[in-house]
Amino acid sequence: MMIPDILQGGKLIAYTSDNGESVSGNFLETVSENLAEPAGAILEAAGTSVEEVTENLNAFQQFMKDLPPKLLQFGIKAVCALLLFWLGSKLIKLLRKVVRKSMDRANADLGLKQFTDSLLKAVLYVLLVIWIAGAFGIETTSLIAVLGSAGVAVALALQGSLSNITGGVLLLLLKPFKVGDYIKEDSKNNEGFVTEIGLFYTKLHTLDEKVVILPNGTLANTSLTNVNKAPKRRLIMNFGISYDADVAKAKKLAMELMEKEEKVLKDMGVQVYVDALDASQVTIGVRAFVKREDYFDVKWRFTEDLKRVFDENGIEIPYQKLDVMIKEMP
Repeated sequence: MMIPDILQGGKLIAYTSDNGESVSGNFLETVSENLAEPAGAILEAAGTSVEEVTENLNAFQQFMKDLPPKLLQFGIKAVCALLLFWLGSKLIKLLRKVVRKSMDRANADLGLKQFTDSLLKAVLYVLLVIWIAGAFGIETTSLIAVLGSAGVAVALALQGSLSNITGGVLLLLLKPFKVGDYIKEDSKNNEGFVTEIGLFYTKLHTLDEKVVILPNGTLANTSLTNVNKAPKRRLIMNFGISYDADVAKAKKLAMELMEKEEKVLKDMGVQVYVDALDASQVTIGVRAFVKREDYFDVKWRFTEDLKRVFDENGIEIPYQKLDVMIKEMP
């Protein structure tokens, strides 16, 4: 066993060997020389060589030596990229504001302005990212090719979303409704005031203060009713009375209520009629025209007043009835 003898400057310059001889020199060099031959044999058995190991060690040392400057350079580029993105986002907001003001001066439809703003925002941010990537040495043609290939894959995976964009374009071109209109769509029987026509979805504000979000593709491919296309709406109401009730009296009471209603357009006529003879009631119908914005007020008020007047005059509104006949078998 080797026993240290003399240390100088942190290096072992003399030691005593196993046989008691004092040997001078660098301990590390001597050990390296003693280990070189068996180490070479081990590396050769492992399919490599001392030279390859030395090259790999040198490469690793060089990598560790170059790592701090590279990290610093990368950090500077990242900060610059974030700064450019921030400035670009401010510029995009300014450009969107200019476009909105231009469309305001042109009296463009609100839905068109909302859709254009959403589309412009998406396109400008994509262009900004591509420009920043090119400014920092990334090959933009390769990036665009990768984005194109990814776009095809995304398009196949998101066919519904793309159909919503196409549906939004069709809604803006054909204009079956606009922001502020009250519409009813037939697929799910949703209805409400249109508050926004976006890139993918249209928002409805219902009368009970709910927000319904409908895909543009659905609205473009289903039938719907736009209540606001005409300034007036026809109010059609049906109600049932008992077969024992006085039909003529019931019709007279309903007509008097309609004539007292100030918001009913009397010049367009009011009709009260027997609509059907149903299983357990006589169905009376009422038709009148009102202004579009007065439709629900008149409907709700008339329904309440009619119930009160019928109760006061003994006109029964029957429950559902079913006559059961029992026949005795011989």
